[in-house]
Amino acid sequence: MRNDPDIQFLKGVGPKRAQLLASELGVTDISGLIRIYPYRYIDRSSIVPIGSIQSTSAMVQIRAQVISSVLLDKSGSPVDTSGPDIRFNTVSRLSAVVSDGTGQMELVFFKGVKYIWPRLQPGKVFIFFGKPSVYNGRLNMVHPEIDDPSGQEMQGQPSMAGVYPSTERLKNAGITGKVMSRIMMSALEAGLPDVQETLPEYVLKEKGLVPLNYALRNIHFPKDQQALRKAEYRLKFEELFLLQLSLLKQKYVRSRNERGILMPNVGDAFHKCYNSLPYSLTGAQKRVIREIREDMRSGRQMNRLLQGDVGSGKTMVAVLSALIAYGNGYQTCIMAPTEVLARQHYANICKYLEGTGVHVAALTGTTRTAERREVLEDLASGKTGIIVGTHALIEDTVVFRNLGLAIVDEQHRFGVDQRARLWGKAGIAPHILVMTATPIPRTLAMTLYGDLDISVIDEMPPGRIPVQTIQITETQRLSMYKFIKDQIAAGRQAFIVYPMIFENEKVDYKNVERGYEEILQSFPFPPYKVAIVHGQQSDEDKKFNMDAFAAGRADILVSTTVIEVGVDVPNATVMVIESPERFGLSQLHQLRGRVGRGGGASYCILVRGHKVSAESRKRLDLLCSTEDGFVLAEEDMKMRGPGDLEGTQQSGLPIELGLASLSTDGQILADARDYAAHILEQDPDLSSPRNRPLLAEMRKDKYNKLDYSKIS
Repeated sequence: MRNDPDIQFLKGVGPKRAQLLASELGVTDISGLIRIYPYRYIDRSSIVPIGSIQSTSAMVQIRAQVISSVLLDKSGSPVDTSGPDIRFNTVSRLSAVVSDGTGQMELVFFKGVKYIWPRLQPGKVFIFFGKPSVYNGRLNMVHPEIDDPSGQEMQGQPSMAGVYPSTERLKNAGITGKVMSRIMMSALEAGLPDVQETLPEYVLKEKGLVPLNYALRNIHFPKDQQALRKAEYRLKFEELFLLQLSLLKQKYVRSRNERGILMPNVGDAFHKCYNSLPYSLTGAQKRVIREIREDMRSGRQMNRLLQGDVGSGKTMVAVLSALIAYGNGYQTCIMAPTEVLARQHYANICKYLEGTGVHVAALTGTTRTAERREVLEDLASGKTGIIVGTHALIEDTVVFRNLGLAIVDEQHRFGVDQRARLWGKAGIAPHILVMTATPIPRTLAMTLYGDLDISVIDEMPPGRIPVQTIQITETQRLSMYKFIKDQIAAGRQAFIVYPMIFENEKVDYKNVERGYEEILQSFPFPPYKVAIVHGQQSDEDKKFNMDAFAAGRADILVSTTVIEVGVDVPNATVMVIESPERFGLSQLHQLRGRVGRGGGASYCILVRGHKVSAESRKRLDLLCSTEDGFVLAEEDMKMRGPGDLEGTQQSGLPIELGLASLSTDGQILADARDYAAHILEQDPDLSSPRNRPLLAEMRKDKYNKLDYSKIS
């Protein structure tokens, strides 16, 4: 928008309301205001007879005559209105009874009574609009909108009224839905003449999109349903197309300009490890290794996201990728989010690499001084081929001889700056492999990681027995404890996970401390041994208790979700999750993945509360019905939205979407991404005159944030 005035100068706004709109909705100018879209619409074209209204009805519009109106005090007694001066400070509410011939309804007002009272005179007819309810057996409507059917306020009123995002502060300040509509009408009148089209003419024509001016008018005040559909599609496509264009443009520029380490060989260590595996890789693992191999010998820097469900074999793919780097004379670092996971990776990798001659080291926050000195010397000299560690790997004292591959496990748990420091340790940008065991829906992956190549291990190793998942309530707790004791008697172990660490008086959920005490009482020592792990412990305490459980010295591990990622105890066959309604689907799936890793029958027991919402029940039922993490992730996003998915809150979307939804607009997103790729294939720099509007959009601040492509 060429001319973009402050919203305080709009009719009906002013400095105070402008300040409130800025603090509550984040808008200060007209262009920002008209991009605040309605999230639903109400049909204002029809009049509903009072006699047909139910208390469960949605917003309704009635045309009715005022039969009586009375002012009531706090005790419910009528206030004297016979004199010239009414004491409104004693008034608690205004009650009016209206009728349309089919029935009667009470209208109740608690605010603005002084101004509404003189208006609602018996005998007058108005249009009332609001949400019906029942109080004391009587149909009523609290604070309905009031319009004079013969007055100017009904003229030009759209048949479909948009409902805008709001807050309590906005409502309390009198910025109701009706007021917001008037403000938006003023904004469109002032701003639409200066709105500049964001998409080239050929894009509008090829994709069948309406002009931006038409879309903005009809998204706020639709002429009809068809106009609204066209406006919605245009604005959704624009959002997703420009987002994908910015991500893919980064990728195109990087693939041309970012020279990668050339790794043409595979090497003896790779072959020795591969040929000595006690099992065959799955087809999916082989496919992913081929994709990584092609990247590493292309001469371009690899930036690849590896998605794989719990137990799908990502670690083996990481090991073989590291051996390709080793076979070409380069080092690999594998960075894990926790000390427990880093030590576990180290132990597994050492086992896989026996007989290959590859020197593997580990570096964490608890590595002792003498050992740390030796690890750093071996790394700087090039003796160490693969190093596994935590945040300790980004410390200034860590120097690589020739880092060629950086693998980050569960990358969303690292800050962007931390990852950037790791990449900065290589003279030339290393190949990057990002791994996650949190299944990410395709639409979210295309957006969060749109500038990365994505590989998916969508096949589980043969012979893995599905984990039996069941729901129980508190009444079945003693039976569950007996079952756990039977499993322990058979030589097995159990996890018991709680959603909270400390007591919260407002929420009646068991916490890990109280749960630990109860477990100690139900499983006394001897013969039972119980360990506890949670985020408030020191690293030493966590490691001691986790090691005790992993080594079989403890029968039960009471824990918070600190054990969610990667902890591998093949002998554990029972996962108990307390208050599972407090967790998201993806997180529940991650926790369930901690059992079923040893080849025997395993069980996930969800101990839910008696009062569980319909949405929570749906989530838990779905978890019991499938072990496919990608199916669960898609459903989780539909239910909770992309911003709330476990593992994505920290990342955030590259730009904020105003209208499009990754949950419901996957087809538009896929089409927008394909079209963006098509345009960039022909014009990677968007330097063609016909792409000038696109280049102008790409130069805006929201598309020029930190380039995550090199540090994701």
